[in-house]
Amino acid sequence: MAGTILKAKNFNAFFGQNQVLKNINLDIMRNDVVAVMGPSGCGKTTFIRCINRMHELTPDATAEGEILVDDKNVYKMNLIVLRRKIGMVFQRPNPFPTMSIYQNAIAGYLLNGIKLTKSKKDEVVETSLKRVALWDEVKDSLHKKGTFLSGGQQQRLCIARAISLNPEILLLDEPTSALDPISTSKIEELIYELKKNYTIIIVTHNMQQAGRISDKTAFFYLGEVLEYNVTKEIFTNPKHEKTQNYITGHFG
Repeated sequence: MAGTILKAKNFNAFFGQNQVLKNINLDIMRNDVVAVMGPSGCGKTTFIRCINRMHELTPDATAEGEILVDDKNVYKMNLIVLRRKIGMVFQRPNPFPTMSIYQNAIAGYLLNGIKLTKSKKDEVVETSLKRVALWDEVKDSLHKKGTFLSGGQQQRLCIARAISLNPEILLLDEPTSALDPISTSKIEELIYELKKNYTIIIVTHNMQQAGRISDKTAFFYLGEVLEYNVTKEIFTNPKHEKTQNYITGHFG
């Protein structure tokens, strides 16, 4: 089903008196990969943290305006329902250290108190790990700690954990910045595969990466979206001088 899955409407976010997002208006289409780029401190991570309401976990953090997912305002949704719809993966791989690979893969169910039969758990674990191309690598060591894996495998485990709840949207906050080039390329291939089933919003500093994997790119600058367009268009024909300067490295 095509169409818009997420809309930000006149959205603003603050830390205390400091406004970090200014009047964000964005429409994101279902099954698109959208790269969020821009210099450090321009509000990229805050934006994706607002989508699944992690922003409000910070003391003094507030937001106004609307973010709609499937035409429902996320600020009026039950948090457990919202976080089942929207999975998140962070910059550094962070499998839960006390949990096995198996438990990590179904952590979303365990933490939300969702009861599953043993056979359903096995199925969810296998399906999620297969989707991130990790099953064959770990199927004989499912009861070892998740932290026993390499960095790239840990990050794929974190993606498996995020998709095990069958979300509609995946938020990836610089998911490859702590990884080596081979692991990075595996995650990029994975993103390309996952877009068949999910809408993906990825914060990245890596312009080559944005060029390789995203359908559209939003360029953030000082809390505003200066430009939002098809990625190819942004890279070859940016409309805004600051976008041009950022892409060509004449920034700062």
